[in-house]
Amino acid sequence: MDSIRVDVVDIDDPADPRVDDFRDLNSVDRRPDLPALPGGRVGKGLVIAEGVLVAQRMIASRFTPHAFLGVDKRLTELAGDLMDPSLEGVPFYRASAEVMAEVVGFHLNRGVLGAARRAPALPVDEVITTARTVAILEGVNDHENIGSIFRNAAGLGVDAVLFGAGCADPLYRRCVRVSMGHALLVPFARFDDWPRDLSAVRDAGFRLVSLTPGEGSVPLASAVDADRIAFLVGAEGPGLSETAMRVSDVRARIPMSRGTDSLNVATAAAIAFYERARSGTMDA
Repeated sequence: MDSIRVDVVDIDDPADPRVDDFRDLNSVDRRPDLPALPGGRVGKGLVIAEGVLVAQRMIASRFTPHAFLGVDKRLTELAGDLMDPSLEGVPFYRASAEVMAEVVGFHLNRGVLGAARRAPALPVDEVITTARTVAILEGVNDHENIGSIFRNAAGLGVDAVLFGAGCADPLYRRCVRVSMGHALLVPFARFDDWPRDLSAVRDAGFRLVSLTPGEGSVPLASAVDADRIAFLVGAEGPGLSETAMRVSDVRARIPMSRGTDSLNVATAAAIAFYERARSGTMDA
């Protein structure tokens, strides 16, 4: 593996301070992926990639890894990706599975971790400049749902994810893991003034479609044929706020049967994304 750009460093002592960026990943008091810690303390706010596939996507993203921790087998599997020039001199801390488990606080079946510092936040106008289809989230605070939405967005041709009020951190470790690393690749941005900033999305030519089973909603299939579409989805239970829905151009529902009135937010978003792709207007 002479052509890899990383520096391989063997770690035998789990207390070695060089691997502190991977330490205690399940600890609410010390986790390195939290920007803020209990008691008002400032956290590291790192982005953590788990597993070969997510590490590969981190390498390909704007979140350039500054360190890896993994077993020798994963080093071999990543050899081709570790030739990337951006990784020149980045340490790959090689450890046994036992040492790695003591560092992170649990046995990691995926066998490798990458750590990156957060890239600067992207502005909404930059994220939507060339986009045709975007997802807008309000109040979605479940990390697995956010990760699933990113994975669905990547697989079904959605160009960006935008965050309104009350949403969880998309760079939290579980979000990145559930998204299979797509949270690092699909562009995202946060609104500064919610929901007023939705007007900027409309001004950019997007039809704002609120997903809701409520009164006055039209079947989803009839709402997805505009040149540019922004789907608004809300949290489990309460859904979108009335304030956000009033700003939208149309309220759309997913037809359902047997008395069911709603779906998991990530599932609903995936159906909307698929309906948009099926309409044939995404690449028109």
